[in-house]
Amino acid sequence: MALVDRDGLAKLSTRRLGEALGCEAMSIYHHFPSKAHLMDALIDLMLAEAHVVREPQWDWRERLRRAAHGFRAMALKHPAFFPFFAVHRLNTPAGVAYIDGIIGILREAGFSDREAAIYFRELGYYLTGAALDETAGYARGPSSAEPVSNEAIAASFKHLAAAAPYFQPAHFDATFETGLEILLAGVERSSRRRD
Repeated sequence: MALVDRDGLAKLSTRRLGEALGCEAMSIYHHFPSKAHLMDALIDLMLAEAHVVREPQWDWRERLRRAAHGFRAMALKHPAFFPFFAVHRLNTPAGVAYIDGIIGILREAGFSDREAAIYFRELGYYLTGAALDETAGYARGPSSAEPVSNEAIAASFKHLAAAAPYFQPAHFDATFETGLEILLAGVERSSRRRD
């Protein structure tokens, strides 16, 4: 992961990993049968950093809040790897345990299997989108068009110009918190209607 964090995912190869470890690239295949297996191990390494909080003294909202913060912290710690993580199936034992942990918080709160599945996905949509925006960044996304200049935006797109300062990294924490609290409040409202 240190190589990916430093040089980016595109530059990860068994040859470069072997050089960094002081061994032959082929010896890595004794531990990982393929590069895909190595990538699965990196996914598991990231999941170990995205804690699912099982503390009984906290209610489900606080447990989900802390899990969301853990997920975001994991993504921000490894921004070069997160875009791969975001679209990778969590089908390893660690991935399945992570999914089960989040669904478990919801089931222990009294949500049905259906509700737990829906809320798990909604939370996942929010966290993945927020983390992709903060790590890979909309502003760094691919485009062949010449960017519209700041001057043209100021002159012709007054709403965007006024909102633009709040798209900057200094506002990411507040934006994340607001979105997370809106999501949790929506889940809570839904649970009250059920009661």
